[in-house]
Amino acid sequence: MNKHVYTFGGTLRQAQGDRDSVDPRTRDKTIVGGKGANLAEMAGIGLPVPPGFTITTEECVRYLVDGADFSADLKAEVAKALGHIEATVGKKFGDAADPLLVSVRSGARVSMPGMMDTVLNLGLNDATVVGLAATSGDERFAWDSYRRFIQMYSDVVLGVDHHLFEDALEIIKEDNGFFADVEMEAKDWQALVGEYKGIVASKLGHEFPQDVFHQLWGAIRAVFDSWDSDRAKVYRRLNDISGEWGTAVNVQAMVFGNMGDTSATGVAFTRDPATGEKAYYGEWLVNAQGEDVVAGIRTPQYLTEASRTRAGAKQPSMEAAMPAAYTQLAEVFELLEAHYRDMQDIEFTVERGHLWMLQTRSGKRTAKAALKMAVDMVGEGLIDEKIAICRVDPMALDQLLHPTLDPTAARDVLTKGLPASPGAASGAIVLDADTAEKAAERGEAVVLVRVETSPEDIHGMHAAKGILTARGGMTSHAAVVARGMGRPCVSGAAAVSIDLATRTLRIGTRELKEGDQITLDGTTGEVMAGHVSTIEPELVGDFGVLMAWADQHRRMKVRANAETPADCRIARAFGAEGVGLCRTEHMFFDATRIAAVRQMILAEDTAGRRAALAKLLPEQRKDFRGIFEEMAGLPVTVRLLDPPLHEFLPHADAEFEELSEVIGIGVATLKRRADELHEFNPMLGHRGCRLGITFPEIYEMQARALFEAACDVAEAGEAPVPEVMVPLVATRKELAILKDLIDRTASAVFAEKGRTLTYHVGTMIELPRAALMAGEIAEVGEFFSFGTNDLTQTTLGLSRDDAGKFLNAYVEQGIFPRDPFVSLDIEGVGQLVSLAVERGRATRPDIKLGICGEHGGDPASIAFCEQVGLDYVSASPYRVPIARLAAAQAALS
Repeated sequence: MNKHVYTFGGTLRQAQGDRDSVDPRTRDKTIVGGKGANLAEMAGIGLPVPPGFTITTEECVRYLVDGADFSADLKAEVAKALGHIEATVGKKFGDAADPLLVSVRSGARVSMPGMMDTVLNLGLNDATVVGLAATSGDERFAWDSYRRFIQMYSDVVLGVDHHLFEDALEIIKEDNGFFADVEMEAKDWQALVGEYKGIVASKLGHEFPQDVFHQLWGAIRAVFDSWDSDRAKVYRRLNDISGEWGTAVNVQAMVFGNMGDTSATGVAFTRDPATGEKAYYGEWLVNAQGEDVVAGIRTPQYLTEASRTRAGAKQPSMEAAMPAAYTQLAEVFELLEAHYRDMQDIEFTVERGHLWMLQTRSGKRTAKAALKMAVDMVGEGLIDEKIAICRVDPMALDQLLHPTLDPTAARDVLTKGLPASPGAASGAIVLDADTAEKAAERGEAVVLVRVETSPEDIHGMHAAKGILTARGGMTSHAAVVARGMGRPCVSGAAAVSIDLATRTLRIGTRELKEGDQITLDGTTGEVMAGHVSTIEPELVGDFGVLMAWADQHRRMKVRANAETPADCRIARAFGAEGVGLCRTEHMFFDATRIAAVRQMILAEDTAGRRAALAKLLPEQRKDFRGIFEEMAGLPVTVRLLDPPLHEFLPHADAEFEELSEVIGIGVATLKRRADELHEFNPMLGHRGCRLGITFPEIYEMQARALFEAACDVAEAGEAPVPEVMVPLVATRKELAILKDLIDRTASAVFAEKGRTLTYHVGTMIELPRAALMAGEIAEVGEFFSFGTNDLTQTTLGLSRDDAGKFLNAYVEQGIFPRDPFVSLDIEGVGQLVSLAVERGRATRPDIKLGICGEHGGDPASIAFCEQVGLDYVSASPYRVPIARLAAAQAALS
């Protein structure tokens, strides 16, 4: 029977030569979480890790499913594991004379920074604080630790608003004329403890708990419960993390960074997480605890002398102030990066000159940094190309594919903070997360401005284009989360003063109100008034190297969804190998031709339609020529007209009158004809190939324009490879009738032009019946392109335009693992795709198969496409690099 609790550190430390005796569950992140696995691993390779134990994720799942209670077996294992800590450090939990204190932290299998709960200094009460003061010889330290514990425990476990405690601290500092926490003495902290206990009693109607075991189980309960907190659910939804995994709990002997000037705490990265530069990056605080750094409570100091000098900071670096501890820390950096073969995010504490490691994990990084690290590590021999390809999140590339601030543009700089997450963002000021989310839902660009962010702000941070904080450093919550999301962030902008009562903020002498526009440069830390213009990115250097590696290792081709020459140029620049979907209906909405389109639709007979189509033919030919010129030599899949005709019709009286004047038909006649074309369910109505069957002259005009343009381009240079796609086919007969029409038109054009071209006719598989009948349809069709947008709608019975009102609830309750219009429903829609692939290839082994819905740019969907053996995916132009990398990762996996 597997254990529920695993110990690490101390007497159970494994020497590197004794690795075979290690229980593999202690290194399994699905069992003990990422933090627990890495603590055990660090202890196992001989690093200074405070002893502790991990309660498994399995216990969290059981706790949440079985009614939030702890089993007798778990309690017995925790008691035994607590004994392991006591024996290692020589202190007893709850001993009034020489107390053991512990931290209680979460630890999911993947990093979720700040999303779940932590409690430090647990085990303090009115008796043990006296013992701590005596054994440490530092009364100030003991009472500071006690007030920290009361505040954190009351907030995390008891649910008392943490602002009440912060206000009490500010009041006592003001009353005594103190500017910083370090000015407060033991008697001041002792008085504040009394204030804090009074706050708890007044809010809860009972005293702050004094039983240390009651404290411990309360903290464990809080960590388990935090897995299902609102902020954790939002983070999981944004990062596709399963709600079924649960979190582990890590209980560890406390080490103290707040024991005077020889003690410190810090957060560090073995490489710069913003740029990828191979240089130590981090922050530290003297006489502080870890939460002071990550929560942005105090603006920390630079870790290295080089970074301090570069920033022009006055406070000493750790390298200068604590050279011995820094040298040891640097050695640990090198050891951990070599061991894990990845950049590490490390938390450490120095207690009276002794270095302790509290955490290591693969660090969050920007897309630019991820690329540089991957390429550099290959050059250093740390990893190979295949690992480098799989190391970079394809979706993170989106950060690199959008404009940056124009260096020549005028800038009205208001202030400068810390460049916490690179990139540029402009938007309206919003001062809280809920307002940011609501504004984003209305399509507004906003910048979230806070004193400091907390995990409860996660939804607003995701909604905002950028984040600005008045406090906090480069490793604060805001900085870490912003980098992970790819949001530009400026932190620690001390000149920013926020007044929530009036919804205004002051920066120096300038006053701004909520709704005013500002611009952030997360690369320089500048905060500017108004909107600053941008320039397109240049994708060279590390980006090009990694993409070249990806192209060598992927099997599937990557095309683009594009319907203009400009789209095609962007797509080719991003490495597209053709057009997988050219939607011709977008061309019809052009203002110069909409009248002819409407004349064609409203015509009473074939002759009238042909007269209007004759006006459209040269325009459509010009459209295709521009696309074929950009894609010369590459395949271009052109979807013939798909949407229902009513979408092109006028609605307002003025539009009818204007059309009447242009085409010479009375308004009453036009309105009658429009009424005749009205449909109650147009998505399943007279659209797609049904238009071609009933009005073949429409598809005939489009085919003629397409083949004439292709011949013209071939005459001048390299020939394109047209692929004519018939949409919404449900039967073999539909496609056979329309293929015959297309072939006849092609033959006529080739005869007129005196040349022939290679072309193909196929269909879009977007109806369940088409997938089921793929074997028959493949007798006619030379290629299938899976239109997974409509296939998802018709399979699930969901309207993409309306489902947003309830899909979040479905995802949150686990009905769908994610939005099926964002990531393919592999169990349902995917089964139809797989079936169509199998039956289509059984009939026509050389049939070309691709996907052209929005799923063509989604890495999880691309992995499925590789699994079922599609030949290509097609994505929007800016997602082509994402698809290239995801296709390589799918092939390698």
